Amino acid sequence: MKRIIDYISIAVVALCFTSCEEYLDRPSQSNITERDIYVNFRSFQGFVEELYNCIISPSECGAWNNYSFADENLGPRIYNFDTGNYWGGETYFHNNGNQAVSTTDGQSRTKRIWEYAWYALAKANIVLDKIEEEDLFAGNADEKKLIRGQALFFRGWFYFEICRFWGGMPYIDRPLTETENYEDPYFQRMNFRETALKMAADFREAADLLPEHWEDMYGKADGVPQGRNDNNQYINKFHALGYLGKALLFAASPMINEEATGVNAFDPALCAQAADAFGELLTLAENTNRYTLASWNEYNQIFFCANRNAAPYRNGLNEVIMLPTTYDATRFRWSTIGAISPNDMGLNAGSSADVPTHNIVKNFATANGLPQAEDPAFDPQKPWTNLEPRFYKVIAKHGDKIHNGTTGRQVLECQNGGFHRTIQYPTVTGYYQRKFSGLDPNAYRASPDCYAAAPYLRLADVYLMYAEAVNFMTGGGPKAKTGNYSKTAEDALNMVRQRAQIPTVDPKYTADKNVFFEELVRERAVELFMEGARFCDLRRWSRNDDPRYLEKTGIYFDLDGNGEPVAVREQVITKRAADKKHNWLPVITKYTTMYSTFPQNPGW
Repeated sequence: MKRIIDYISIAVVALCFTSCEEYLDRPSQSNITERDIYVNFRSFQGFVEELYNCIISPSECGAWNNYSFADENLGPRIYNFDTGNYWGGETYFHNNGNQAVSTTDGQSRTKRIWEYAWYALAKANIVLDKIEEEDLFAGNADEKKLIRGQALFFRGWFYFEICRFWGGMPYIDRPLTETENYEDPYFQRMNFRETALKMAADFREAADLLPEHWEDMYGKADGVPQGRNDNNQYINKFHALGYLGKALLFAASPMINEEATGVNAFDPALCAQAADAFGELLTLAENTNRYTLASWNEYNQIFFCANRNAAPYRNGLNEVIMLPTTYDATRFRWSTIGAISPNDMGLNAGSSADVPTHNIVKNFATANGLPQAEDPAFDPQKPWTNLEPRFYKVIAKHGDKIHNGTTGRQVLECQNGGFHRTIQYPTVTGYYQRKFSGLDPNAYRASPDCYAAAPYLRLADVYLMYAEAVNFMTGGGPKAKTGNYSKTAEDALNMVRQRAQIPTVDPKYTADKNVFFEELVRERAVELFMEGARFCDLRRWSRNDDPRYLEKTGIYFDLDGNGEPVAVREQVITKRAADKKHNWLPVITKYTTMYSTFPQNPGW
């Protein structure tokens, strides 16, 4: 992201649950005053910029971070989460409170959700406090809207990031002092729904304040080259509407509804509110073309960019609404691309080959648009014949040419005893993924300039969430729609399917909302494969411990005299350990013993 200015480095330390104090610490050698920081838009925005540097990048914060914690992938070693050890989440979630927060060190591998989210929340509250302080900010009304809108969005967003993994929290909406009484009811943990409703209020106000594009209010005079879209990464109305709907849909989902009300089913009223938010976003997107579904020919560019030094600079095109912040772009080659590519290509440090499971592959439809198990034309002994086009776009299978370089074998050999099943750190499932690796028969992806990041939010996800919310809202179903958007739930699902070059959903799946929902579950598994959605989806749907999603499998086969797979069989490699306590991650113990109304999550 091109910064409006280099942000002014202010150390905000001992924030929220990292300590019982919070204060603004100005370096002793600095003569900067509060008025210097907050007086005009450029300076104040510099202070706000640090919030962007608190957005962690899942693909960068480890040597491949295994951020897909459900049933999508496997590596040479069984993941902690597959054994039910949710304490072993430091790679992605937290540093056990031992890592100081630094937004200026340029180190991607130190960034974690817990520490950086609380830091950002404290800073967002300072922004919201200072923007309203009398006789301090001298900018105009539009500039004030931008400052306030960003801070409100980030307060809601960082709470969403914390709560989607750890559950409800106290919603701190003001700067704290050194003399806070943490036994005050203000600091009591709420459930997810209660916290989500406060997020929703912040997202709603942010959406009303923010522009559709920053260049509508600010940026054209900033020297940004036309067409480069540097301003695309700034938070806008679409970000706020997307997360307004997402927070409400999560709050409406069965697991979270059960926590709040005891009813393990969707909450129709909250689904209706979520549907309205998504409908508002989709109407605006379709009327303005600010965000659009990428064409089928551009599909891989949503996830992978071969050269970050040339347009379009980052993956995503106009479909991705929110991408992570990039701390160190060279990490994508090692932590993302290398760690999910064949070891012999020389792209990684020789420590992993995180690959798709066969159980997730079974979610891809046939070329007829039907589930594999329900298409009479599908032959399990020819498991890769006549599948939907997305399979061939995002999964690399036996016999595929994967590059044109001289390092490593160009064609995958995944049969029993085959080269890629026996090399150091082999594929344990018989597959590799193309989505974020850029495996391509016409190219060799060894360049450190490759860019591949999992989106936080993109338009296809919004269509699918809209379909889910409409399906379960009051008066909803596959044929229903909201009052502020022209498409039905079925139409929204078909927008994603038609882009993927597969037939619209068969009528037998649209006569009943529960049957339709199973198609949505399968569609989300395919379209959002390896984007970090699956773990949260299964949990919020109360399906994390469902036997249908526990087994992680691989595919095994021999070759006949013509080199064709024979004796094809699926085999369980591991079974995820999950029960009700795994709905939420455990909170680091030292935080749950700080005061009585901040308890540990159930079962931990």
